[in-house]
Amino acid sequence: MRIEAIRGHASRLRLGLGVVLTLAAAAAAAPAPEAGERFDTVVIDAGHGGDDHGARGPKGLLEKDLVLDVARRVATKLSGDGVKAVLTRSDDRFVGLEDRTSIANDARADLFVSIHANASEAQAAKGIETFFVSLDATDEAARALALEENKSFTKTGGPAALEGDPLFQILGDMIATEHLVESQEFARLALGELLSKKGSVSRGVKQAPFVVLMGVQMPASLVEIGFITNAREEGALATEAERERIAGNLASAIRQFGRRFDAKRGVASQGGR
Repeated sequence: MRIEAIRGHASRLRLGLGVVLTLAAAAAAAPAPEAGERFDTVVIDAGHGGDDHGARGPKGLLEKDLVLDVARRVATKLSGDGVKAVLTRSDDRFVGLEDRTSIANDARADLFVSIHANASEAQAAKGIETFFVSLDATDEAARALALEENKSFTKTGGPAALEGDPLFQILGDMIATEHLVESQEFARLALGELLSKKGSVSRGVKQAPFVVLMGVQMPASLVEIGFITNAREEGALATEAERERIAGNLASAIRQFGRRFDAKRGVASQGGR
């Protein structure tokens, strides 16, 4: 093996170990939920921020600005429902993986929702898709999207770049399997609500190794609200009406999930839910 290859492999292993230790620490520090607790806290994660602009539309719309606005609107809509909405960022700044994970776990949240806008070199690509975490991506497109989003956390592409390394597989054991069914359930609810607009295109509920969904001790889903690289979808996403619609749909999905969450635990929902 060439010395450069050995060094590169060692570097990847160090990165993988760093991610594993980060998530292990987050999992150990997270307080365990008590049986019968009511659904009352949701973390809304606006992707990217600061120097990390995310995707850019053909007319200049930035993903980081779009998703922050939508996240704020979702939080506002939930405020009267007896649900505490915690934002991982409330302004234009970058928030690292450890901080996003810590915010969610420290809040003892019942649900984690990460909001993003999709991008593609194919300018005609359009539609809405939602994700829950898995080391095995649904398809190559889902894996590629996770790789791209994970670049926000490491220059080398995040742990998704380590799929061939044994340490990366340890991450699979750290995903709280008891939350996977609920994560998938919310992903389906969110997709259904977001498709309420006439002409909306569904790209389905998928799974992929998104770093931001690993390490949080609660159901977690990532929502791609549309393709910012599609000129028509960018035009709609730039409008207040469309952002209000998306925020309202996501808030509705969260309310539905909350009712189901409480019913499963035998407690009564509160507020407008």
